[in-house]
Amino acid sequence: MKRVHPLALIGGVIVAAFLLSAPMFLKSYGIYLLALWAVTTIAALGLNLTLGYAGQISLAQGAFVGLGAYTTALMTGAGVPYFVAFLASGVLTFAIGWCLGYPALRVQHHFLAFVTLAFSTLLFLLMRNEQWLTNGIYGINDIRRPTVFGISTNKNTEFYYFALSMLVAFAFIKWWMIRSPWGRAFIALRENPLRAASLGVNVRRYTLMAFAIGSAFAGFAGALYAPLVQFIEPNSFQLTYSLKLLLMVLVGGAGYFLGPFMGALIDLLLPEWLRFTQGYYLLIYSALVVTLMAFCPTGVLGIVERIREARISRAASAARAAQAPSATSSN
Repeated sequence: MKRVHPLALIGGVIVAAFLLSAPMFLKSYGIYLLALWAVTTIAALGLNLTLGYAGQISLAQGAFVGLGAYTTALMTGAGVPYFVAFLASGVLTFAIGWCLGYPALRVQHHFLAFVTLAFSTLLFLLMRNEQWLTNGIYGINDIRRPTVFGISTNKNTEFYYFALSMLVAFAFIKWWMIRSPWGRAFIALRENPLRAASLGVNVRRYTLMAFAIGSAFAGFAGALYAPLVQFIEPNSFQLTYSLKLLLMVLVGGAGYFLGPFMGALIDLLLPEWLRFTQGYYLLIYSALVVTLMAFCPTGVLGIVERIREARISRAASAARAAQAPSATSSN
């Protein structure tokens, strides 16, 4: 088993302590933003599995969040218990994600992006135009927040802890998955599909699984998003939302386990922290993101990894230099 670095362990404890104690010193809006971060990170975790580990480009992740949100809103509005609607959202998006994975068996890279873009547009049009089901542009409001083990989540603090616990659960599932034979198969699929097939990896099955599982994460995130905001409408889930999720994965670091956590934190909270600049905060935020992508396309965690590799390389070079005189003197 790989040993955990002490600094990483200390950093994890500090982050956990902050997340658990944040409601004690944040106002209601700050708690809401953290709850939104937890929900959005679940969707980004799914996209990171599809893109970062399996190497399949998807521009439909936001649409799957919307599908999960509408499924939960409609079912709970009809009197179905929340957790039944929650599971139904995940199952539905898993099934549709599996079907969407079939084009990935024939097309790759930007061609696959166009396929998922078309699906995202189709789903948006259905949400907007099928008023008999989705209420169209008027959306669905008064979405009830669930009661969990007898505890109401109507207040932002209670819902934040509920969303945080769900994030921990899905992060554990993702952590287990990428360390299982499934995860190794996904990585082999990303690096070289032909070589993976020659080694016995079922490329067809794992491609479909990458889309289906990533889409299910988005569906579950949507099932949390709907009661968090308590009002959903089609414009919330159009293409720009999928692009935001893609940006979160890329900025944090695609293929890194903690990448979606960092990317969602930057995308959601950095613009809020820059609001003191008034009308310039979006300009500054965009410039920072463009600079990061230009100089380190592997994201924030890619920078950390490069620094770590440079330190290891310098330490190895110093060790070889220290051994060189002793080898010379022995001769």
